[in-house]
Amino acid sequence: MDSASIRRKFLDFFASKGHAIVPSAPLVLKNDPTLLFTNSGMVQFKDYFLGNATSRQPRIADTQKCLRVSGKHNDLEEVGIDTYHHTLFEMLGNWSFGDYFKKEAIEWAWELLTEVYKLPKDRLYVTVFEGDSKENLSFDQEAHDYWKQFIAEDRILNGNKKDNFWEMGEMGPCGPCSEIHVDLRTEDEVNRIPGKELVNNDHPQVVEIWNLVFMEFNRKADGSLEKLPAQHVDTGMGFERLCMAIQKKTSNYDTDVFSPLIDFIGEAAKVKYKQDEKSDIAMRVIADHVRAVSFAIADGQLPSNTGAGYVIRRILRRAVRYGFTFLNFKEPFIHKLVPVLGNQLKDVFPELEKQKEYVGKVILEEESSFLRTLEKGLKRLEIIETDLKNKTVSGEQAFELYDTFGFPLDLTSLIARERGFSVDEQGFKAEMEKQKSRSKAAAAKETGDWFLVGEDQKPEFIGYDHLSTDVKIVKYRKIKQKNKELIQLVFDRTPFYAESGGQVGDIGYIENANEKIFIIDTKKENEMIVHFAEKLPENLNATFHAQVDKRKRMLSMDNHSATHLLHATLRQVLGKHVEQKGSLVSDKILRFDFSHFTAMTNDEILKVEDIVNQKIRENIKLDEKRNVPIEKAKSLGAMALFGEKYGDFVRVITFDPDFSVELCGGTHVPATGQIGLFKIISESSVAAGVRRIEAITADGAEQYVREELRVLDKVRELLKNPKDLITTTMNLLEEKHALEKKVELFQQEQANLLKDQLAKKAVKSNGYHLIIERVTVANAEALKNIAYGLRNQFDDLLLILAADVESKPQVTVMIGEKLALTNKYHAGNLVKELAKEIEGGGGGQPFFATAGGKNLNGLNAVLEKARKLIA
Repeated sequence: MDSASIRRKFLDFFASKGHAIVPSAPLVLKNDPTLLFTNSGMVQFKDYFLGNATSRQPRIADTQKCLRVSGKHNDLEEVGIDTYHHTLFEMLGNWSFGDYFKKEAIEWAWELLTEVYKLPKDRLYVTVFEGDSKENLSFDQEAHDYWKQFIAEDRILNGNKKDNFWEMGEMGPCGPCSEIHVDLRTEDEVNRIPGKELVNNDHPQVVEIWNLVFMEFNRKADGSLEKLPAQHVDTGMGFERLCMAIQKKTSNYDTDVFSPLIDFIGEAAKVKYKQDEKSDIAMRVIADHVRAVSFAIADGQLPSNTGAGYVIRRILRRAVRYGFTFLNFKEPFIHKLVPVLGNQLKDVFPELEKQKEYVGKVILEEESSFLRTLEKGLKRLEIIETDLKNKTVSGEQAFELYDTFGFPLDLTSLIARERGFSVDEQGFKAEMEKQKSRSKAAAAKETGDWFLVGEDQKPEFIGYDHLSTDVKIVKYRKIKQKNKELIQLVFDRTPFYAESGGQVGDIGYIENANEKIFIIDTKKENEMIVHFAEKLPENLNATFHAQVDKRKRMLSMDNHSATHLLHATLRQVLGKHVEQKGSLVSDKILRFDFSHFTAMTNDEILKVEDIVNQKIRENIKLDEKRNVPIEKAKSLGAMALFGEKYGDFVRVITFDPDFSVELCGGTHVPATGQIGLFKIISESSVAAGVRRIEAITADGAEQYVREELRVLDKVRELLKNPKDLITTTMNLLEEKHALEKKVELFQQEQANLLKDQLAKKAVKSNGYHLIIERVTVANAEALKNIAYGLRNQFDDLLLILAADVESKPQVTVMIGEKLALTNKYHAGNLVKELAKEIEGGGGGQPFFATAGGKNLNGLNAVLEKARKLIA
């Protein structure tokens, strides 16, 4: 049974049990501040568990893309080393929201595994929660009794809180669980050691394949547990491990989930899999990591230096390092795997196949950049090697190589062994701990529990039709952000738009007869609309009148509708490959990131501006459709963005059905004429294959044009109102350039004269020519040319110049070729010491170094210290 059939049989089985089959949520989370990535199948359903929203379907099944490389679930260092951990993996799951519970979940799991997949019953073990007295949690007798109907009691094992009480994180839904484990060892191994002794002991062939979680509790911020409003089932089965078990393999990487990638890597590296442990690990690392990186990029997360982007960059760099070190991939290679992966999964995750060119180019750019960094790191290691004490790279130096150049400890250690020295691994670990402590401190957010005021309910958003209404507070909490206490408020209904889809959140106020509270931001947290205030209302039970800042909202609407017109126009001018990759819509500006591989020409930018402004002048009326079934919306030609999670019913925004039709939750103008004017102010690169346009509309565009005209009028006035402004300006620039050439020639003559004067002052002392002088030069380049000119004249030169360079102090040290060979003087060390006199610093090569400073009056002190140092 191939992997595609295994996946299909799972979904078909649960469809036959009355489950709705839903698509995978994106890997990248937009409205959940507690997670960087979707790391389990339950993430997209969290609000159903918490009671913030109600599922239209009480039973659901899916296969979910998951990524676990950060936070509590961090498997990165095991990936590739063992055969069953992964960064990206598929989680097959079935869900019950207040419908069936333990009985059906256990019965169906057993039926699917043993009757559909035909896994041998005598190789399966199950675990149940043994209870925990500290948490006042009892043994899960109910699950135990249901399992007894299908499996011998000696195969039902008790599990502790660590293994059999599932929690999403520090807070949130949780409950006892039953794990199903499979023993894939040979008969001889099974006869020697019973499988139950190896369950949950990290044996590579005795592995957990399915976890049935029975959601009963919510973990609060203070650590206590409270009952959830309804009981739910949340199951997760590792697809890769399931394939290993059904296909009778001993490694996930031997299944057809990974074999197409590993075969491609092996062919490119001219290496056979399972011939050498180091190359095997490298091939597994690359095959795993390209999946995580590719799908994250396809879902909208570009590699970067912060947050989720940094996690993706780290994963990709780990793959590049393994390929570079163990497979001799000195040129970019990983991007070549994207079409292989896209084709392999096009039926279940079509987003990668559709964006394979874009994803490949982003990965290629990242690979190329890191391979250059790797070379720089190797050069840095060579420099470290020349100054080693006791033939040991210190922990600080090893950490510098890791943190700055992306060298893992094992790569530094490998190179060290080849060159006959070692690495202080304990020192490196100490530096890593310091970094983790810094990261934890930086990431810490002080959040408290929500306090209920009224009946807990999902807030109704009425902001499409109203900018004001009467509201009541449902719940609130206090948080700290940047050492400042803020209040978060949730109302029963609200006209405030919460930040999403690139559009910033509304501001405004709520008031009654006794007080006025300003709303400084509005955001989404899962399905809740959260209003930020700096003050807690005195009477939480009062009715308040809520008012959105009308001007800010209207200007944001102008920019959001203009973004839709821009998107449609770019696809018309540049091609259908253009897809939105990010946006920001505020009252001041619109920023639009899109897939395109070259800088736009001036003609293309002007053409885009012209078409957008034409559509504005046409005053196209907004056609807004709400609660449209998703499939119907797509049939209308609505653009669905990759990386966005859409529900069964969506909102469709149309400005001319033949021009712009998009799925969008933002606020828009009633007709395009309200936008007034559209003006692009910049076009630039964001990342490989991603361009960015920044533009302004309405009042902002008018002010921009007015200011540009004012500057132009001022220029005309300064140039005495010439008839032809462009020709006059070009003539002035040519005159300036000619004068600069004359000045440059004069400065060169002055520098040559100064060089000759300094040469005459050279004193033969201790076997070398010594020059220590104060000089004044036009620029730093002239000073450098003088130093190199004198070095060519004296091969035994020791030159120290204290220079006034455009009224700024500078020190230059130059050592002749012959004198440099003696290692008697080091220009870099000398210049660092002398720079102290001018309150500066610098460095350079052993034979030439420079330093700048702040104190011009210290130049004479430089000369005095230089003479003492030489003496």
